[in-house]
Amino acid sequence: MTYVIATPEPTSVPVIGSDSRFPVRRIFCIGRNYSDHAKEMGSTVDRSNPVFFTKPADAVVTDGANAPYPPATANLHHEVEMVVALARGGTGIDPHHANTLIFGHAVGLDLTRRDLQAQAKDKGLPWDTAKAFDHSAPISAIRRVADGVPSGATELRLHVNGQLRQKTRLDAMIWSVPEIIAELSALFELKAGDLIFTGTPAGVSALQPGDTLLAELDELARLHTLIC
Repeated sequence: MTYVIATPEPTSVPVIGSDSRFPVRRIFCIGRNYSDHAKEMGSTVDRSNPVFFTKPADAVVTDGANAPYPPATANLHHEVEMVVALARGGTGIDPHHANTLIFGHAVGLDLTRRDLQAQAKDKGLPWDTAKAFDHSAPISAIRRVADGVPSGATELRLHVNGQLRQKTRLDAMIWSVPEIIAELSALFELKAGDLIFTGTPAGVSALQPGDTLLAELDELARLHTLIC
């Protein structure tokens, strides 16, 4: 097929222990999935109404690459999250079968222009400018489920300039991974190549150019990036 403009380079993420890469189709995110973070943001949690938003696939920044400090903000925040990569999708997915769709897991950062998010919240507007900007989704290489699966006791951590900023166990999530997949599939048709950022714990705070970040999902995944 011939296109009238040059086709964009497809977005992909490395896979641990493989020369092949995971192609990214869409990025879904859930907000307010840890009660301590919801509290620090002055929000309440309604388990009957999870909050979802998206980022473009090309917002991905892979491990070791720099994440540019974005324009139009004076308050860029980090949000460390476990990321789920889907090998298959569907609609109306039963949460009891949701784990069978997972290709692997990674650790990522939902970078947020907090000042723009606050303005959007105050006016009842979407969060796109606060969440879906360029380079807003740093992510580690993906560990396949065949090589290791996180448990409720798995720790999610973020160090900034060598200092611990965020830490939690995955069993502190309000919506479990199967529940997140099921809820998303009631709103969208999920497909292979989708990434799901599963929410951040308390401890979010501002970043500055020159900050170095190390995000960890215990020994399963690690992400290094520099805000430049």
